Amino acid sequence: MATDISTDTSLQIGTHSFASRLIVGTGKYASYPLMGEALDRSGTDCITVAIRRERLIDADGNNLIDFIDTARYTLLPNTAGCFSAEDAVRVARLGREILLGLENPGADWVKLEVLSDTKTLLPDPVATIEATEQLVADGFQVLCYSSDDPIVARRLKEAGATSVMPAGSPIGSGQGILNPNNIRICLEYLKEGDPDYPVIVDAGVGTASDVTAAMELGVDGVLLNTAIAHAQDPLQMADAMRKGTEAGRLAYLAGRIPKKLYATASSPDEGTFTVKPK
Repeated sequence: MATDISTDTSLQIGTHSFASRLIVGTGKYASYPLMGEALDRSGTDCITVAIRRERLIDADGNNLIDFIDTARYTLLPNTAGCFSAEDAVRVARLGREILLGLENPGADWVKLEVLSDTKTLLPDPVATIEATEQLVADGFQVLCYSSDDPIVARRLKEAGATSVMPAGSPIGSGQGILNPNNIRICLEYLKEGDPDYPVIVDAGVGTASDVTAAMELGVDGVLLNTAIAHAQDPLQMADAMRKGTEAGRLAYLAGRIPKKLYATASSPDEGTFTVKPK
């Protein structure tokens, strides 16, 4: 039975709660002012910052933080650019120190990325599990960037991950959800006995319909960056991503009709009249 959309709850990830189910990155924008306006137009409550890759001061002397309302947004530091568990743990701790200095509530969590190579930017599953275990032991709420492999997803949850974030397709590829069946199995495994466990699609979406398709599968949210930052019009795309997230969530809660091989008349047969042939 479909869920009453009026009773839908907010996005809950560990101790953090958000009205918006869209998480947006801060990298790759043509300018910081454009980034700030795009974040506003997206409706997001939570934004990611790459601690290792992001230059806080640009060539014109502008500070990234000056264009982010840290009282409005919860910052999610991420370990993008790390290729070992040791490096990712070090960067996560650095992110915590930066956010403690800003007095932002995001200081207690991290988006964990431990990549395998520079060509595919796919996660290293062994190193990701190792880093997850270390960071959980260190008091972090860990959101794990993962492939769409259901077995790896389950192992990450067992390692203590607050959220598992399977990729729709490779980072920045814009290919959308390449394997929806794997995402469905990830959802089944991760939510078995724990229906409120947050599952976020992270990476690969290119446009609003990709976000809608992800949300219609039943994931709890979508994280994206390049699809907005590199769009021909980032501000319009930010609007589209917000609406696509909302539409996909409502469609999931409403419950789609089953797919059938043959047509089904939309008008009832009862009460129809016919004209007798002469």
